[in-house]
Order: sequence, then C-alpha cells, then structure tokens
Amino acid sequence: MPLIIITGVPSSGKTTRTNQLKEYFENEGKEVHIVSEYKEILKANFTKKTFYNDSIKEKHIRGLLKSEATKLLTPTNVVILDGSNYIKGYRYELYCATKANRSTQCTILTQINYEEAWKQNETRTDGGEKYDRETFDALILRYEEPDKKNRWDSPLFIVFPSDKINFQEISNNLFDKAPPPPNMSTQNAPLSSTNFLYELNKTVKIITDKIIKDIRSGVKGEITVPGVEDLTLDITGIGMQKIINLNRQYLTFSKMHTPDIEKVPQLYVQFLKANLN
Repeated sequence: MPLIIITGVPSSGKTTRTNQLKEYFENEGKEVHIVSEYKEILKANFTKKTFYNDSIKEKHIRGLLKSEATKLLTPTNVVILDGSNYIKGYRYELYCATKANRSTQCTILTQINYEEAWKQNETRTDGGEKYDRETFDALILRYEEPDKKNRWDSPLFIVFPSDKINFQEISNNLFDKAPPPPNMSTQNAPLSSTNFLYELNKTVKIITDKIIKDIRSGVKGEITVPGVEDLTLDITGIGMQKIINLNRQYLTFSKMHTPDIEKVPQLYVQFLKANLN
C-alpha cells in the first residue's frame, strides 16, 4: 500500500537511505519495490548532464517513474521512489496518485550541507557517475525543498547524514493510519461525454485568460475568477509564464484522472492556490 518518496539534493545519500529502508521492510516481511530515477536515466542512455539539462528528457523520465510507482502499489507491499523529486508540483501529482489508489505515503528528505554533498560527489567510490559542477549547482538552485505544512509532503521525515532512520515511526505512519479518502480531483471517473476534453480545455482557458489579463493590467492581491466566485486567488508577484506552466500541468493531470466537468473550475483554482502558495 505505502509509497515512500525519497528526495534530496545531489549526493545527499538518497540511494543509501533507500537501501536501508528496503532491508528494514523486507525483514518485517514486506514485499519492497524500488523505482529508481538513476536506473531509468541509464536505461535511456542519458548521462546526468544530458538528462538534468534537458527539460523534455526530464519530463519523459518523470512520467515513467510516476507510472511505474503507481502501477506497483498494492495493499501489502512498499514502493520506494528513489530520485531527486525536486519539483513541488511533481510531488503533488504523486500525492494525488496515491490518494486515488487509497494508499498511504510519506516523504523522506536526505538533508545535507551543500558543500558536503559536493565533496561526497567528488569522492564517491561506488562506481556511479559523478555530477559536473555546473549541473550540480543548477540542481541546487532548482530544488524545491519539501514542507511538512504541505499535505502532499506530509508526513515528512528529515534525515541528516549522521542520523539513523526512525524506521518504526515511518512504519507506523504508513501501516497504522488510514489513507486519505479520494475526492473528485483524484478519483478516476468515466468520461461523461465525448466532448469532455473540449469542455475541459474551454473551462480552464477562460479562467487562465482572466488571470493573465489581470496580471497584464498590473492587478495585485486577490482576484475572483469565472465560475468560482466563492474562491479567491492571490496573484501578487506571479508571472504569466508560471500560470501558463501550471495550466499545462493541470490539463495533463485532468486528462489522466478525469474529474466531474462541473467541478473543474473549483478544482483548477484549488490546484493553482496550492502551487502558487
């Protein structure tokens, strides 16, 4: 049932912690599956430099990882997603996927001083590929650290290099607590009509166009959007490209997890609020 999301900057010990968790849960009689970002990179014949410096390659591999992790979820096993998982929106997508599958989830952040991580990279002896400095620094800048206040990052366990993992607490959170109930934004629903995609795109476009118009006009603070007058959205300091990117993410997610078309305006605004927070 549970999904464990490993996240951290380069060379912070993610795979080491993954293997420790695998050993613990196997000793507890659980079936454990590891979904490894680096193994997928190797399968695709990419290097770390060519992969992390190409957004199209990254998006492709992230899609494969999410699909594989979701497919492996069962009521009894443990799935560990070993990768950088540095994008907040991607972790949110994983949360929605586990919620739709009625599974529990936790996030483990392998915290480390950045210069110490670089030293670990430079002196690694496991035969793995090292990061070059440019790629390493770029990933540090792009890293969106998880926050326990975000429901998709919670429960969050922070582990420093000198720490021992609290296996029991992690196990209790994964197996002794009920998963969050699926809702309309995460359940897979049958298409209500052949015009669903047309209606989805039209509804989201109306809201997006209104937000972009307000941004161009220099509007600041909270605004209302068509069809969701009971919810407001704070657009202070938000750029148009950010809204466009989130628009694409929501459309992609909704095509895989089709919601009730009547709920789309509210769900879209909730999605924007969560990712613009």
